[in-house]
Amino acid sequence: MTKDDLVYVIPAGQYGKEGVLALLEQHPEIKFVSLVGVDLAGNDTDEKIPISVFFDEYDKFFNATAFQTDGSSVVLPGIATLSNARVDIKADPGVNWFIDYNDGNIDPATGKPVGTLRIPSFLRHATGFIDSRSILRNTVDYVGDQILDLVKKYGIKGLSINPDDIEKIVFTTATELEFWVKTPSQDVETRLLSASQKMQEQYWQRTHGVVRTALEQTVERLEKYGLQPEMGHKEVGGIKAHIDDSGKLIFVLEQIEVDWKFSNDPVQTADNEIQARIIVREVFRENGLEVTFQAKPIHGVAGSGEHTHLGIGAILKNGKFVNLFNPDDMNKEFLSALGYGAIMGLLKHYEVINPFVSSTTDSLNRLKPGFEAPVCIVTALGGETPDVPSRNRSVLAGLIRAVESPNATRFELRAPNPFTNTYIAIAMCYLGALDGIKYALSSGKSTAELLAELSKKPGEAADYLEKDRAYRSEVDVFEEFTAEQRDAMFGKAPRTVWENFKALTAYPEKLEDLACDAFQKRLMESFKEGALSRWALELQYRIVPDNLSKIISAKQLHLEDDTNPLEVERWEKINALRTELGRDTDESLSICSKIKKALADKDYDTASDLMIVMSDKMDELADLYYEYSHNAF
Repeated sequence: MTKDDLVYVIPAGQYGKEGVLALLEQHPEIKFVSLVGVDLAGNDTDEKIPISVFFDEYDKFFNATAFQTDGSSVVLPGIATLSNARVDIKADPGVNWFIDYNDGNIDPATGKPVGTLRIPSFLRHATGFIDSRSILRNTVDYVGDQILDLVKKYGIKGLSINPDDIEKIVFTTATELEFWVKTPSQDVETRLLSASQKMQEQYWQRTHGVVRTALEQTVERLEKYGLQPEMGHKEVGGIKAHIDDSGKLIFVLEQIEVDWKFSNDPVQTADNEIQARIIVREVFRENGLEVTFQAKPIHGVAGSGEHTHLGIGAILKNGKFVNLFNPDDMNKEFLSALGYGAIMGLLKHYEVINPFVSSTTDSLNRLKPGFEAPVCIVTALGGETPDVPSRNRSVLAGLIRAVESPNATRFELRAPNPFTNTYIAIAMCYLGALDGIKYALSSGKSTAELLAELSKKPGEAADYLEKDRAYRSEVDVFEEFTAEQRDAMFGKAPRTVWENFKALTAYPEKLEDLACDAFQKRLMESFKEGALSRWALELQYRIVPDNLSKIISAKQLHLEDDTNPLEVERWEKINALRTELGRDTDESLSICSKIKKALADKDYDTASDLMIVMSDKMDELADLYYEYSHNAF
């Protein structure tokens, strides 16, 4: 028996009950079923249920009361409490089911690796369905119904389409994965990586040796799982590996990206991403390499993004697909009125969308100038005019369009990272887009008028967008504007998780625009509560201790009788900074101690402000100590 005999995916709708069970009977190596629910933190459950139970009680898997998990096992703060912790799991028959194989556990009867049938599922509490998958499913159903009603009532300026011909609204959505791969237990020299990145030594280079093998196997396996891979390649980060005496590559440290085809079902898009992460991690592990999906695993070097592509189309009654973002003449106009409304709604509400996209310290560490990561709430339409296309990589959400591929028109949101909860992020983005679409279609404005509003300068009044802001830039916002200008034009980017979530109270009207029965405020509040709890715990028990270790390790290197006054001066400056950061005195507490005290007092404003100060001073300490240590010999 070989892996070629394995079944990797059971496509949605391809088999009925009898077909599924017949297929599983032919593959006795599939010994378990796992109901995969996704909580508000993006964690996916993994319950190992014997396949015999699935055969005996198939119908019960689609009954929301048949299988349960403890509320303490999933992140649903304020909902699944100690006094009401029951959470039921219901299998989802409307998406692809995947089979996960364990190469470390071989079935003796078949000689094949033991498989687990992973069935994406919904989580239900006494208060209703409360998981990430159900939120996205309900949201796109709601947004789709709303858009169809709007199109039938107002039509779409710039796009000639008969609303009565529309069968349903679809959401063309896709994600991609960037990740770092390295030899396990390898130390990282940040400055070597930084120099390599600045010289662009790794970007679009060939992969070699074990990395090449793992990347090729990843693409092959993605195809087996039906994800339709489009590309795998090196990204900007990395350093050249070494070859040992046996000819094997060692000291591997590279950044990789893999892409696969979009889906018309955003829930399937997010499910595919979870499966892709599993595949990437397992394939590289099988090749002796470690993978991290952290947004910013290495300080001072480009982080890993997960650009998310958002489009809206319609399936007509004759089966034809129409991209609703496109105007009738793509050579003369960028977008239809619906397309302009979508990006205007996303940008106008991004302050309250951002917390659901970037909800961790790691994610915000990536979103800094200088690393091709988006900081400003601004779009680019791909050129000053539609007939001269370009690509601006400095914006938050850029329009991707090509006359020769009209069905592919979409916006690329560049802020998400591999650990973004894609279900929640997509739901919030489409809700923001809906609000803008309501304005664009009901206003009766022409596409030229909507383009003018999107392209407004700060200080110019507008009917929908804010007077003091700008929302479009076709130039590099980091090269053309100072930090102060960017903050004034596009809004100041949050530096901590606490700052990010404060937007939900600072802009209550924007949150009100997005909240609905499909994505209720109580669920948004639960997401917020969980994210802030993780931020505070990570700050207290991981970030502060890690920084203290770095502070302690920065030791004096020159001798006491050293006659070089420069070394003494440098060390005195370093030691004063070490004391300020990590050593309490009889006169004052250190920054680290002040942070811990603020967290204990639940004074999160102070803790957040001090976290920023600590981060800046740790950067300063690292630079000073590098200079000192490389001269004190």
